Amino acid sequence: MTILDDATRVADLLLDVQTRVNGQIDAALADALPAVQRAVGVSPEDAVDLGDLVNARITGLSVVVTPASVAAVVPLSGTSVQTTRTARRAMAEILTGADQRLAVIAGPCSIHDPEAALEYAAFIARMRQRHGADLEILMRTYTEKPRTEVDWKGFVYDPFLDGSSRISVGLVATRMLMCRITALGVPVAAEPLNALTPQYVNGLVTYNGVGARNVTDQTARERVSGFSSVVGFKNSPEGSVESAIQAVVTARSPHEFLGVDAHGVSAQLSTTGNATGHVILRGAKDGPNYSAQHIADLRQRLSERGLPQVVVVDASHGNSQKNHLRQIEVVRDLAGQIAGGESAIRGVMVESNLVAGRQDLDQEHPERLEYGRSVTDACVDLPTTEAMVAELAEAARARRG
Repeated sequence: MTILDDATRVADLLLDVQTRVNGQIDAALADALPAVQRAVGVSPEDAVDLGDLVNARITGLSVVVTPASVAAVVPLSGTSVQTTRTARRAMAEILTGADQRLAVIAGPCSIHDPEAALEYAAFIARMRQRHGADLEILMRTYTEKPRTEVDWKGFVYDPFLDGSSRISVGLVATRMLMCRITALGVPVAAEPLNALTPQYVNGLVTYNGVGARNVTDQTARERVSGFSSVVGFKNSPEGSVESAIQAVVTARSPHEFLGVDAHGVSAQLSTTGNATGHVILRGAKDGPNYSAQHIADLRQRLSERGLPQVVVVDASHGNSQKNHLRQIEVVRDLAGQIAGGESAIRGVMVESNLVAGRQDLDQEHPERLEYGRSVTDACVDLPTTEAMVAELAEAARARRG
């Protein structure tokens, strides 16, 4: 059976459980709330009709699996736990300089096919074995996809790629996939868009990147202040690095905010702040921002704010001007800076897949997709990725030497 087959079976079983649990909650509230209403002087007879004021544009409300129930039936293996624990420590030490290797975060723009993702993970496992002395390599396992306007929002939200939006299946399948990848010894990176989704993969994600469209969102900044993972913030789509710096400052501070617990119940969350927060340069619509001058400018701005002078550079997006092959040029430039002794560059991101380029997703015929090719941003292929990884490993070795 495939991951999606397994995830569908698990989700269906858990949805049945959750439906019964929700019924018990409703019954308990119906029994207990009247006493509270009487105590505060509220009469149920005074209720008014809110039919045209509440949920006026909601067309459906469905039960969803909870993080606690998914974790109970899709547990982490000892190998997965060790993979994440070791990689988080390594990434944190790379950012502080205690580990002088370079971080590389490579993988598909977005995951849409779990089987292809596992094949890619096997490739990353080989790269980690080959270059482990110089690089800490993570796999991009992005199952949520930010959209500028309207389009497919990612594997979590539509795992069957057909508009059926079986979110519970997507949540279970995402956890299963990350369990399988980390069991190979490959740490994963993610980009959470929703306040709830990170809880479904607790203990599995080494690195969380806050995307360009969310970097100014106060709630996103506060959430990651409590993340156990390493976190980075991309500059805004318009190229504002200040937005990312402000996000780093915010995330490094403690916060109190409204969230949910592992059972999906509203809760007040208190955080310590996340000291791993850092800037990710991803370029802008008007041009790239990975040059030596851009790095020097960022170092100066970080220094003025009392922040560590460290940066991760995304070779794709604005830095490649949406041309996947230009990632080769970006990596070559960064490798030159690193080999020349630039200590601020602690990591490089690359969008890569089994097959180069991209393809359009036809939700009426998802079975027609070419195996291993991106359905979102275009990616470089495995041979190109292998060459870029080797170039970065050589640069990291030269810098360390």
